[in-house]
Amino acid sequence: MLKRAQEKKLVKIAVHDLRAWSTDKHRKVDDRPFGGGPGMVLKIEPIDRAVKSIMRHATRKTRVILFSTRGKKLDAKTAKRLAKYDKLIFICGRYEGVDERVAQHVADEEISIGDFVLSGGELPALVALEAVSRFIPGFLGKFESLEELKGSYPVYTRPPRYSPKRGKSWSVPEVLISGDHAKIKQWREKS
Repeated sequence: MLKRAQEKKLVKIAVHDLRAWSTDKHRKVDDRPFGGGPGMVLKIEPIDRAVKSIMRHATRKTRVILFSTRGKKLDAKTAKRLAKYDKLIFICGRYEGVDERVAQHVADEEISIGDFVLSGGELPALVALEAVSRFIPGFLGKFESLEELKGSYPVYTRPPRYSPKRGKSWSVPEVLISGDHAKIKQWREKS
């Protein structure tokens, strides 16, 4: 769906390599944390330079998001709000994270996709991209497809009865094949 959305010019996705904004001769973007500790931390300088460079081509309606386990949980309300921006810049941490000054001075907000830790922010960025894109008119085809509008309920398809093993049969609830739309609506609201 993201590919089609890009072809229809509903979204434009660009990936940037932080090393392009490193001034180190080895194009280094990480360093050891002050105070010690395991792992490496992404440095402030390349991230700040990257965001400033990308912002030069941005409109007024741009939002800079840092993915962090401390961030506000991504939900449909947040995704819908973010869909109103012309440009979103996602900062994806790696290793032990990013220099705290990124959260304090570069990012507009921190977002988390759950109470767990991943190796980097790339997967949260993809999750956010999908969640936000669903609210862009034309992305889903039918706006009514949004679960947030129609609600979430069990769905079934053909055949009405399926027998994976001899003697067993898994059936679709009778109301769904009854043709009675009022009863179907009622069933969905209860499910």
